[in-house]
Amino acid sequence: MSSIEVNGTRIYYEKRGRGPAVLFVSGATGDAGHWTTVADILADTYTVITYDRRANSRSPQAPGWTSTTIGEQADDAAALLRGLDLVPAIVFGTSAAAHILADLCLRHPHLLRGAIFHEPVFPSGVPDIGAVNAARQARVEEGMARGGPRAAMEVYLRWVAGDEVYESLDPQLRERLLGNAEVLFGVEAAAFIAYDPVPGQLAAIRVPRAVTAGAGNRDSAAAGHWRYEAAQWLAAHLQTTVIELPGAHMGYLGEPENFAAALRPILDRHI
Repeated sequence: MSSIEVNGTRIYYEKRGRGPAVLFVSGATGDAGHWTTVADILADTYTVITYDRRANSRSPQAPGWTSTTIGEQADDAAALLRGLDLVPAIVFGTSAAAHILADLCLRHPHLLRGAIFHEPVFPSGVPDIGAVNAARQARVEEGMARGGPRAAMEVYLRWVAGDEVYESLDPQLRERLLGNAEVLFGVEAAAFIAYDPVPGQLAAIRVPRAVTAGAGNRDSAAAGHWRYEAAQWLAAHLQTTVIELPGAHMGYLGEPENFAAALRPILDRHI
């Protein structure tokens, strides 16, 4: 558990194991703790790096930092890999972090030996993005009205992860995630929601890649089925197919042992 200076900010990171490097990038809430159990399991074969994205959790907010871009987030990940001398690496980006991964693939491809996109949410890939954005906004507003940013974050996390996963979170991790509310809603959300690479850009990605989705979202009746459809859309543009991983959107928290076991052969193919 250490920190490193990158791009004018200090980033908290955790490094485990030995072997080919794997970097996990968290989406909304940006905390390394999303991956603790998965990282512990995979560290028998890989050097696993997890980190708190800038201004989230144990990475302090730089003075005057009030906005971000996907490019800035990708540059942080690139600088982290360079600073730790772990290039090239396999990078796993989930949800909004798939945006960060796409930018890494387009602007820093030499740093990657493989890219794994888990349930990406590019607007063009979501069948009814207007309804999804409206549902997200309604939940955030409901939480804000009930108890401010922390309450809004709880409502948001329950919507994204499900009540069972939320209730099972390690208390310290849950506290950090709730504490990241103002960064997510006040700084990051606009950049994440707006990022939408066109098919021509996606076609330019030449890094070996895979697209994954939660098996729990496959059924058309599942609340997160739209995420599965978004993964299918991206897979088509990257000329690959969707690989299912256990659980729903946050299977890495709900079923971390099964998730790690299913992810391992995907990682192995990128060595």
